[in-house]
Amino acid sequence: MTSWDDEDDDEVGDDSEDHAALRLIPRFIAGASGPFWFSAVGQPLRGPLKDEAQAWLDALGFPDASPVALRDWREASEAAETTGIDDPAFETEEQLRAALTQDAIDQHGEDAVSVVLTHVAAELGVSIGEAALNATRVWGLDDLELVNAAAGAGVQACHNAVLLLLAGRAEDDHPFALKYRLFERGRWPVALIGSSLHLF
Repeated sequence: MTSWDDEDDDEVGDDSEDHAALRLIPRFIAGASGPFWFSAVGQPLRGPLKDEAQAWLDALGFPDASPVALRDWREASEAAETTGIDDPAFETEEQLRAALTQDAIDQHGEDAVSVVLTHVAAELGVSIGEAALNATRVWGLDDLELVNAAAGAGVQACHNAVLLLLAGRAEDDHPFALKYRLFERGRWPVALIGSSLHLF
């Protein structure tokens, strides 16, 4: 998925795969605490970024859709208002999330999965929220609702990425891995509207 899912040491030894997956969580939190959140919003779509956005659409099951760039936070806000009922990607992601959650519970138990997900949200929620706030202020905005929408999307991406780890599914081509990579590039994939991924 990203650098935090590379198990490049031999310390796992006789540990079960369950423990190996759990040990990746601190590495993920450290990586996701970086300064990349919303650092490139509003920039044009070029080269690898456009390819990765298209790869996410393809993996999610929308190969006929294509990414389009949002120019400012106003456009992002308008697109974000459609997220949910009117976003065709929403239901697909919900199904993927439900399946991964069950896989994670089957491997680690419901209590352990709940503790890990709560811990990740607590560790990253504040820093992602601050990044969203700072990003809007750079643009001269004071819109707490928009900040919360952006931060919430980032925290959800982390939630989904951690589910991949817990379920032993941290492959590079999973839709949740591809979407998280867009956030790592400093962008916000806001919503799929019609045949267009609105990417800020």
